[in-house]
Amino acid sequence: MDTAIVLTFLSLASFLFLSVPIGVAIGMSVIVGIWAGDMLPYEFLIQKMVTSLDVFPLMAVPFFIMAGEIMQKGSMAQRLLTVSKSLVGHITGGMAHISILTSMFYGALSGSAPATVAAVGGIMVPSMKKEGYSTSFSTAVNTAAGCLGVMIPPSVPLIIYGTTAGVSVGDLFIAGVIPGIFVGVCLMICSYILSKKHGYTGSGERATFKEILTALKDSIVALMVPLIVLGGIYGGLTTPTEAGVIAVLYAFVAEGLVLRTLSWKKVTEIFKGTALTTASIFLVVATATALGQILLFYNVPDMLVNFLVGVSDNKYVLIPIILVFLLIMGTFMDALANILILTPLLLPVVKVLGMNPIHFGIVMIVCASMGFLTPPVGVNLFVGCSIGNISIEKLSAAVMPFLFTMILALLAIVFFPPMALWLPGL
Repeated sequence: MDTAIVLTFLSLASFLFLSVPIGVAIGMSVIVGIWAGDMLPYEFLIQKMVTSLDVFPLMAVPFFIMAGEIMQKGSMAQRLLTVSKSLVGHITGGMAHISILTSMFYGALSGSAPATVAAVGGIMVPSMKKEGYSTSFSTAVNTAAGCLGVMIPPSVPLIIYGTTAGVSVGDLFIAGVIPGIFVGVCLMICSYILSKKHGYTGSGERATFKEILTALKDSIVALMVPLIVLGGIYGGLTTPTEAGVIAVLYAFVAEGLVLRTLSWKKVTEIFKGTALTTASIFLVVATATALGQILLFYNVPDMLVNFLVGVSDNKYVLIPIILVFLLIMGTFMDALANILILTPLLLPVVKVLGMNPIHFGIVMIVCASMGFLTPPVGVNLFVGCSIGNISIEKLSAAVMPFLFTMILALLAIVFFPPMALWLPGL
């Protein structure tokens, strides 16, 4: 392999080990690659950073981030919790199921894993402790359930994958619905088994049909968001970017005028949070795109295809290898960086194996979501630790059953493609 590529990867690994911010680390490794290769001008980095952001679907990112910020500062999470409680509160481990179901609902609003942990976990972890659930179990459930925020559309990682792979973001959104719900159900089954083992009971009282209808009525404002977004995209009425704009306007009207939960101070915090999050994401997008172009310049994707196909041309051998690789990379690298760097490398391989790019996108996002649960860059773990006031060592151990459950769910999604491809009709 060319010396420039070796030095690029070694420098990237070194910068990440030194805890340099991911966007800066990637950019600096690109500079090392340009210096070592002596074939590209340094202006290459700036040019690729600018052109990488000149992509219309990426405009959806700040809008969905802002919509999530609005709902996080408002009352929608609490209203969704009431609905979840009326539906699953009576089951063994009812509080855990409430957390997971609420995270599924909230994931369809925020599109962010850490935001889902903060919004839902911030309410549920203290409540679960009062009901007699252990701190480690309460925090682990909410930390794992937060991963549903990036699986269930609308999702920022799905937008990033779509722009990187050159596939329809709308198809990705629709394709993510069933796998996201499936992973959520699997987490609920895991919670049920653990609750049975530890003696965590439900409320014992099943909500009446009237109580369920009342809860749904009170939460209709929140539940309309995913229907508006996905309905507009799937109905051909809006693009994902236009759907993001509508989501922001709807959230502002709903929280500010209808529910009256927003103050001017909160509005200021919403704009500030949106700007900071968008800036950090776009820095990673810009620098990772430049890195991807250097890898293409040195034909690294073709080299990887030839190497893996040389190992075996059997997809039942190669796909598990790719999954293990993705899971390992997820422990060291941010989810967005993983998607941006590895998609150009692995997409040609899976195409050779006959795997649909939309299907692979869902698989990749599920893999990336598990990185939120593994140190050293597991963002959900750090959010969970602060909410539950628990050490990262204890939380990492407590989250292992849920992580194992997600791996089993991932295998089902991988080897049963209709789960992801049926709704988009692919």
